[in-house]
Amino acid sequence: MNLINKVAVVTGAGSGLGRAAAQALVDGGAKVVVIDMNAEAGNTAVAELGESQARFIQLDVASGSDVEAAFETILADLGRVDICVNCAGIGIAEKTINRDGDPHNLDHYRKVIEVNLIGTFNISRCAAAAMARNEPDEKTEKGIIINTASIAAFDGQMGQVAYSATKGGIVGMTLPMARDLASQGIRVNTIAPGVMATPLMMSMPQPVQDGIISNIPFPKRLGEPAEFGQLVVHMVENSYLNGETVRLDGGVRMQPR
Repeated sequence: MNLINKVAVVTGAGSGLGRAAAQALVDGGAKVVVIDMNAEAGNTAVAELGESQARFIQLDVASGSDVEAAFETILADLGRVDICVNCAGIGIAEKTINRDGDPHNLDHYRKVIEVNLIGTFNISRCAAAAMARNEPDEKTEKGIIINTASIAAFDGQMGQVAYSATKGGIVGMTLPMARDLASQGIRVNTIAPGVMATPLMMSMPQPVQDGIISNIPFPKRLGEPAEFGQLVVHMVENSYLNGETVRLDGGVRMQPR
């Protein structure tokens, strides 16, 4: 799919990987709808991306009615949705039982599921319905959905039981969603990033960063958010890439802790 004049919806686009994806899509010629819970970050992203190429919607991705209304607004304002990139997500560090033998807080677990897994599906289902209205392009495509998992889906560490469950769920729904939408000419892929140089990671003490980097085979550094953006663009442009989860991790396999 050619990016020129396409309309992309990117969740979590106020910072981190979502912000990098939005930048790459705008650089390629697309218009981007920035979705984020953080109004300040979202508005800043639009100012940096350019108001002619981006707009912001503050949105809870787990709310069915709010997401449906947001896509109605997008279609009314921009006329179409061609690309959807789901980057919104949260994480907590909590074991199944703690040192005192107390069980994992169920509300914390449920919240991670609601934002990461239900939120991703919620946005995807509404994006797919919008894309289905498009006329197919020269390659018979109507749209593409790109979801964000994590290597924690495969190599979940101690304390990541909630986070890993959500990311494993995103990986698990990639192929069936691609199959569901194949007749509509809509592709679905997932990116499973490794340890990326996001603001959260860069705020960690240098010894912690160095310890993580020591386990990465090559290149021996944190992944750059721009490299995530590059993979998003490739997935959009490569029309034969469908139903796949691609690890973007420098070959690392995470240790138990």
